[in-house]
Amino acid sequence: MTAPTGPPGEAGNVCVIGGGLAGIAAAIRLADLHLRVTLLESRPELGGATYSFRRDGLTVDTGQHVFLRCYEAYRGLLDRLGSTAGTQVQPRFAVPVLLPGRPPHLLARRRLPAPAHLLPALAGYRLLAPAQRLAAVRAAAALRHVDPDLPETDARSFGDWLADHGQDARAVRRLWDLVTVAALNLPSAQASLALAARVFRTGLLEAADAGDIGRPLVPLVDLHAVPARRLLDRLGVRVRTRARVRWIRPEPAGFRVGTDDGEVDADAVVLAVPHQAAAALVPPAAAPAAGDWRRLGAAPIVNVHLRYARRITGLTMAAAVASPAQWIFTRPEPDGQYVVVSLSAADAELERPTAELVATQRAALAALFPAARHAAVRDAFVTREPRATFRQTPGTRAYRPATATGLPGLVLAGAWTDTGWPDTMEGAVRSGQQAADVVARQLASRPRHHTEAAR
Repeated sequence: MTAPTGPPGEAGNVCVIGGGLAGIAAAIRLADLHLRVTLLESRPELGGATYSFRRDGLTVDTGQHVFLRCYEAYRGLLDRLGSTAGTQVQPRFAVPVLLPGRPPHLLARRRLPAPAHLLPALAGYRLLAPAQRLAAVRAAAALRHVDPDLPETDARSFGDWLADHGQDARAVRRLWDLVTVAALNLPSAQASLALAARVFRTGLLEAADAGDIGRPLVPLVDLHAVPARRLLDRLGVRVRTRARVRWIRPEPAGFRVGTDDGEVDADAVVLAVPHQAAAALVPPAAAPAAGDWRRLGAAPIVNVHLRYARRITGLTMAAAVASPAQWIFTRPEPDGQYVVVSLSAADAELERPTAELVATQRAALAALFPAARHAAVRDAFVTREPRATFRQTPGTRAYRPATATGLPGLVLAGAWTDTGWPDTMEGAVRSGQQAADVVARQLASRPRHHTEAAR
């Protein structure tokens, strides 16, 4: 992601709509290519879905975002933003798995080449019976040969594939869904086999260190939004926040973009917004099948935040099975411990009252951590993300559009586009960079008088 050298380009100017990770990545890449860039974001700050807010002196992330060592594009973006020091990556994959009434079981890779690095972890996974562990080893070996790019793979559910490979309901709940629910925001029974295969192959099976987990040490606003604004300003990108786009109109020499407070002329447009918003903004000539994007749907994530008056666990991260809790993240506070329970595939929890969700998770944590049984909670609240990801079910790839549209100069970006990856931060960054590259090629191929007339 190093900026190229040479004289400024003459291809024109680009309007990037959306200031999430895809839009940020696109704007940086375009500026590196010496194009003039205007970035429009409807929210007060950049960051998109990875944003933070203040509550009683605490900076709160709406969701607990983690990443893997194999997220090369995302980690490259952090390097470019200068915020890598605000994260921490495990030296090796290790997840404490909690079952009520049992001590934590550490599911960890060994320092062996892939795929042998996970064999001892599966063979010694105490939350499954010996026969189930052996079946899991066989299924993991078979999953390495599933091609995630084949249409027939996407047409099938991961749950059906697991059943055909000897995985019973207990093994799915206690092993496979630990990863599937967190990574795809759906249980294995509902998830696309293609996307599950991408997660397991790329993240866990093909390289020994690929699945090592990284997590932010600072609020997401300080990891993404603040350094992105600083870098974009330095690169000469014009950033406008609180600028909601209402329409995009093709013009003879480019595009015109309408906002609540004016219009922007551009030679090209990168539309980097969620698929629901993109379907409403894209001109019909650009994507006649944009109505199909709505069929991607949405899957929610709910986070329950608890501020205990004292420490309840020494773990900073854990996964729970046979419990209302799923993934648990903690950080110390001067007078206690801040605990977030992240609930993916949270359709049932989305509409539940806050008091009920808090009570359920307090009881769940008390069953997992004895110290929580008598610990006072100073504050408790819930954040809800109704459209955290698209619904990554079998057959969804048919509705994920390519980067280019039917109108040269108008391209799409976002983790929902056809990146081949699940709806993740990595997919978002990859899509933004690819969109910038496509725009640059399209502008370079235009006759020079065309772009001059657009100015």
